[in-house]
Amino acid sequence: MNAAIEAAPRRLFRDREGAIANTLVLSWTSLSWLAAFPLMAQPSIALNAIGVLLCTHTMVLAAYLIHEAAHHTLFIDHKANHRAGETMSFIAGASYASFERIRHMHIRHHLDRADLACFDFKRLMQRVPGLRRTLEAMEWAYVPATELLMHAQIVWRPFLERSQHPHRPRAAAMLVVRLGLLTLLALWSVRALLLYGLAYVLFLHALNFFDAFHHTFEQYFVEPDEAAPPSDRNAAYEQRNTYSNLISRRWPWLNLLVLNFGYHNAHHQRASVPWYRLPAYHRELYGENNGCEMPISGLLSTWHHNRVRRVFAADYGKPGAGEGEGEGRRGGEGRADNFIGAHGVSFLTVI
Repeated sequence: MNAAIEAAPRRLFRDREGAIANTLVLSWTSLSWLAAFPLMAQPSIALNAIGVLLCTHTMVLAAYLIHEAAHHTLFIDHKANHRAGETMSFIAGASYASFERIRHMHIRHHLDRADLACFDFKRLMQRVPGLRRTLEAMEWAYVPATELLMHAQIVWRPFLERSQHPHRPRAAAMLVVRLGLLTLLALWSVRALLLYGLAYVLFLHALNFFDAFHHTFEQYFVEPDEAAPPSDRNAAYEQRNTYSNLISRRWPWLNLLVLNFGYHNAHHQRASVPWYRLPAYHRELYGENNGCEMPISGLLSTWHHNRVRRVFAADYGKPGAGEGEGEGRRGGEGRADNFIGAHGVSFLTVI
């Protein structure tokens, strides 16, 4: 009997729906990311544009697939999720830190119901005022400088901070590998290298746009296993301070562009629900008309107007209380006017 059980093939996916959905998105992300580079190397501007958009989109998908792997919603087996997370981390340019470090801090975000980060970028700006002025100037010019800083600190801190020394071999090895590949890319096509840099900037803008407006949680800078300050952050607090930024309610398929990550209230209600079931779960929880959704047009406006203020804001701002708030407001219009948003909360960089 035991021999028969051991000889039986182990399932990789939880069900048929997951097998199809996850196989398709993992294959599309990996193959399309590779296909983007030949397109970016072509002399045709039209093909270059397609290549940049394809590279940007696949990196965005890779980031959200890391998130899915962190919650073990891609595969049944932990090792399979780990391998997928590491692969997607390489595509997303986040492989200087291990997938398990990313996963650990993200799960803490759910358990502590807070935005936790290990690198205090605001304290650094206090110590170096010129850095703050530089970041603000670059953000004014639509360069995602703060997010670039957050990604760069993962590379430099293992070499400069004693507590980070255990992570130095990984950071050093990945630095050698990625610099080597970028050198080869430059030798093959300088155009492709420059356009890859553009795609990476667009990728950071896309991630920051969605990350900035998911929560109005308290933000704490802690060590990986340091307890967050105690408070009354219960499940009601979590939902009250979480927002869903859907690309489109009218055309729900557009939300697949970010792997349904915009259904954030549903995700925080039950983090084990995979990406392809979040729209149905969102409707089950909140119905068609609810107060947790933030209109994308309003968020784009506040993302633009507060791009400099967001660098060193004391808090995330105060979103409107509910749909249709205010005289003459319809469909949530105006809810995001006072929502400043956040930097330094990406699950890729809080380690």
